[in-house]
Amino acid sequence: MLGSALSIVISITISQILLALSCMFFVASRTIPTFPRSLVLPSCLFLAGTFLSLLFSPEPLHGLPQIKKMFVFSMLLILPTVVRNMATIRQLFAGWYAIGAAVAIFGVTDFVWKLYTAHVHHFDLYRFYMSIRFTGFMSHPMTFAGQSMVILLLLIAFVLFAPTPTTRGLSWVAAIAVLLLGAALLVNGTRTVWLGTGVSGTWLLWRWKRWASIVGPGAVLALLSVPSGPIHERFLSLLHPQKNVDSNEFRIICIRTGIRMIEVHPIFGIGLDETKYHFLDYLPPDTPNPRPPGFYQHLHNVYLQYAAERGIPTMLIAIWVLVTIIRDFDNASKALPTGRSVERYVLNAAIAGLIGVMVSGLFEVNLGDSEVLTIFLVVVGCGYIAAETVNRRTRDNYLGSDPSPDL
Repeated sequence: MLGSALSIVISITISQILLALSCMFFVASRTIPTFPRSLVLPSCLFLAGTFLSLLFSPEPLHGLPQIKKMFVFSMLLILPTVVRNMATIRQLFAGWYAIGAAVAIFGVTDFVWKLYTAHVHHFDLYRFYMSIRFTGFMSHPMTFAGQSMVILLLLIAFVLFAPTPTTRGLSWVAAIAVLLLGAALLVNGTRTVWLGTGVSGTWLLWRWKRWASIVGPGAVLALLSVPSGPIHERFLSLLHPQKNVDSNEFRIICIRTGIRMIEVHPIFGIGLDETKYHFLDYLPPDTPNPRPPGFYQHLHNVYLQYAAERGIPTMLIAIWVLVTIIRDFDNASKALPTGRSVERYVLNAAIAGLIGVMVSGLFEVNLGDSEVLTIFLVVVGCGYIAAETVNRRTRDNYLGSDPSPDL
């Protein structure tokens, strides 16, 4: 199981093979799985809505890949059952940090080499940069960015909330890793992840020191605003996109198309994965021809995607699940005594990871990507292990005290 969780940042194939083996051993052991009680009802309703969408789909076979993809949800069922201590979680996260920092070094080096290549061959720097962005071990730059965002947020939480390392220099190593991962995300150029990282990173700083939540984002914005080449241009493209290079225009078309799908299929949706096959049928009539370049097989908004393919009720249930997870982790964090602790680090890291995924999901179907979904589920599972550790300690302290008055 831990091998599957660790290897997801390297290879989805290796991770899923190890996950399948873990499921086989888990079933053979006849172990009763542990699942958060607060998630039982909304999770069951979400599954019911998903299968109803498949049932009412015009082509149910089109949705089978989405059903197969739900295999990765077994991670959330097995991980909290087999992992029962915080030391294991720290080791898992440390493995992610090491891999993430190593890949980040290659990412920054790759970016510098591409700048040099563009300069030597007199290419248009921004267009050249956008066409071959760094992907790490993943097949797509947005997949790499989604995973790297989660790892970076976990590492920031480690620096801010974990117990002070006893090994001299480890704090400096962690700080350098934060800078490397942050630099890799910048040169990767995925704006949706920039936004998710910015919001959740600001939340972490606010949770640590209120003043830091103003100084930190201000420093990053000042850095991005400096005219320094493609990163600066990419930042400006949020409001001033370059035609046929940046994706702003086609994303608006995707949103309008998704709204038209929802208007026609509000309850059960158009069907799992049917946006891929019926996208052109719901294009707004004023869509320019030829269309702006972009990927027109999903809606580039995870909430809109859920509503369009599974119906508005199922989308609202998905939000219910996400909000419930954050509430559970926040409640457990509030039950901790003041000061640094492993539990506080893991809980705050998990909340930040969820916020980052939820915010970036406004502009990408990130939870439809198995690599991002898996790392998301691992973090959620680790968060519930930390929450149960806190809750168990609170119960033990309560039962260990003598509530009866002295006579």
